[in-house]
Amino acid sequence: MGLRPGEPGLRDEAHCYEVDRGSWSLRTSNGTTPEEIVSLKYDGVCMPQPPHRPLWQPRYTLTPAAVRSLLEIEAAKTIVDHTPFPPAVVEELRRRARVRSTHYSTRIEGNRLTLAEAEEVIAGRTTRFHGRERDVVEVRNYWSALLRVEEWASRESPLTEELIQRLHALVEKGARARPTSWRDGQNVIRDSDSGAIVYLPPEAKEVPDLMTALVDWVEQERKTLPVPLIAGLAHYQFVTIHPYYDGNGRTARLLATFLLHRGGYGLNGFFSLEEYHARDLAAYYGSLATHPHHNYYEGRAEADLTPWLEYFLQVLAAVFGAAKAEALRAAESGFQGEPQALRRLDPRARAVSPPPRLTP
Repeated sequence: MGLRPGEPGLRDEAHCYEVDRGSWSLRTSNGTTPEEIVSLKYDGVCMPQPPHRPLWQPRYTLTPAAVRSLLEIEAAKTIVDHTPFPPAVVEELRRRARVRSTHYSTRIEGNRLTLAEAEEVIAGRTTRFHGRERDVVEVRNYWSALLRVEEWASRESPLTEELIQRLHALVEKGARARPTSWRDGQNVIRDSDSGAIVYLPPEAKEVPDLMTALVDWVEQERKTLPVPLIAGLAHYQFVTIHPYYDGNGRTARLLATFLLHRGGYGLNGFFSLEEYHARDLAAYYGSLATHPHHNYYEGRAEADLTPWLEYFLQVLAAVFGAAKAEALRAAESGFQGEPQALRRLDPRARAVSPPPRLTP
């Protein structure tokens, strides 16, 4: 915004800066730079300046490997975006991807249902498995959260702290839960076998500011940085902050999915990023451990995120490539027997095209 010194009528030892909007004015402590604002003035009323909200500033390098992955992602996206698919094929590919995402994301966190059992739960054919009632609830909740993520993305909803809290509530408590507040105490991630500390997240008192900084960074950079890069970095920072006692991993993966879909990288809903993480957990967790020290304050906060970013983009490129190949195979099979004129229509036109008229 344009600032210029001087405002008649305001008597103060400090100099003033006037904003080119209405009669708002800014007062600085030394009259030299607007960055040192200490108060706002509007129609003669002095108001405190809101506290500075620093953005998160991730450290990373776009290496040749990362750039190559971004190009592969873009190539797969372009092909899928410009390929007409029969509506039935689209719906089936989306259903399969959602089922895999739900199963593998919950399985990463220890869910004991198989892929087939998870599909039974999602379809409503099975309501319980003896001794695994909590697993059933987790699958149902994740499925509901995934559908809601796609809905938010289709509306291009802005990322806010409330949206993340609503997302976590869906994951942990279900569709009718109220948004969950950030944790109010310290949590610790331990090795399930040895009990050794794997990661000590930041203190609870810092979580609100860290989450605000993350959200602000995402919304500020969404128009300038590649969407896959933003999704990967947001995934990392969310699990690094670990704002909840439980459900952080599932929420982080859904957050990445939301950002990809909202930014136009939903690939028609044909992909399951969670499946690839689950199939190589050592690589997934190893890439998230960007610093040898387990304490957030002993290096994690300022760690170089290049290794994680390379991993995330490489996995996403592989996921997009596999989803593209599956979709093209399904499209080719689905086109058999269809009129040539119908094949040339884009997916939206195909979805609303009336059935052919029959001549008597």
